[in-house]
Amino acid sequence: MSGPAPVVALATGNAGKVRELRELLEPLDLRAAGLDELGPVAFPAEGDDYEANARGKALAAARALGLPALADDSGLEVEGLGGAPGVRSARYGGPALDDAGRCALLLRELAARPGASRRARFVCVAALALPNGELHAARGVCLGTIEPAPRGASGFGYDPVFRVDEPGFRDGRTLAELAPGEKAQLSHRARALAALGPALAALARAGSAGAAQASAAKRS
Repeated sequence: MSGPAPVVALATGNAGKVRELRELLEPLDLRAAGLDELGPVAFPAEGDDYEANARGKALAAARALGLPALADDSGLEVEGLGGAPGVRSARYGGPALDDAGRCALLLRELAARPGASRRARFVCVAALALPNGELHAARGVCLGTIEPAPRGASGFGYDPVFRVDEPGFRDGRTLAELAPGEKAQLSHRARALAALGPALAALARAGSAGAAQASAAKRS
């Protein structure tokens, strides 16, 4: 009989990210736990580098909670805005704006910029940190174009204005119009976690081995 799955702390307060990360980790023998369950973590101030931000959040959570921790930092980079909003995507327009407000601001900024200037990409760097300080990081990218108006009810953030431009998904749908299983095939976050696959699988194996050893010790 296998023991309980190893717990991985999701080092984010973003409910949309928590939901997606849980879905992406579901095929692995890992239990994803949010900070609402584990307790608050003081994260370092965010800078202008995806990887540094993801590493900082993962390490802070792993040290504070004594658990493996998974964090990501992601952003939308638009060609006509010189790569903005980029690493500041979640803070675009200031703290008073919600997801819909940030999408509306983006569309106003692009209103007079047709064609190639609306090309965009989502970028994600995911980081897995262990309590002993070991850390793994990986990057994922998803290509697309900014639509003139939002469409779709799934996803979060800028998903409703991001028309996917990836092989097999060039049918005009936005990320918010894809089913969760479809999004898990191509999103920037899904690709970053896929690249972290070996480290996550090793964590699951280590947890299973530890549970087996503990069970054997109880029987002896």
